[in-house]
Amino acid sequence: MSNGRLEDFSINTILGPGSSINGDIESGGFTRVDGSIRGNLNASGRVVVGEKARMKSNIGGTTVTIGGVVYGNILASERIIILNTGLVLGDIITRRIQADEGCLIHGKVTVCQSEEAWDKAVAEYRDAQGVKSALSRFSLRPEKVHG
Repeated sequence: MSNGRLEDFSINTILGPGSSINGDIESGGFTRVDGSIRGNLNASGRVVVGEKARMKSNIGGTTVTIGGVVYGNILASERIIILNTGLVLGDIITRRIQADEGCLIHGKVTVCQSEEAWDKAVAEYRDAQGVKSALSRFSLRPEKVHG
């Protein structure tokens, strides 16, 4: 027990090697991914992306550890750890970051020192995601004219 709270390290959700999911995932706790996901992953606890994992996902969790490939944005309310085998192609918003030598990050990294900075960064991120979602509903291709 630390600071009056019991930390639960049991894994609630596992996507094993060779498994794949197309679609969004909402997880109630610690989530480990060793397969592939094409869709967003939001966990109320820790997220571990194993070395062989391949994700085209936005990820949300408390502490996010990246050992594989993530093509998407990461929102980690406590911290993010990127191992030397990790590759992140997307933006990161967190309170603390640890990036091992040899990892690769291609995107904007925002580390928030205060609660106010965190709230502002998360609000801006969610606003931008909402705009992207709304724009994706419209076809930007010209319609063919028959006649």
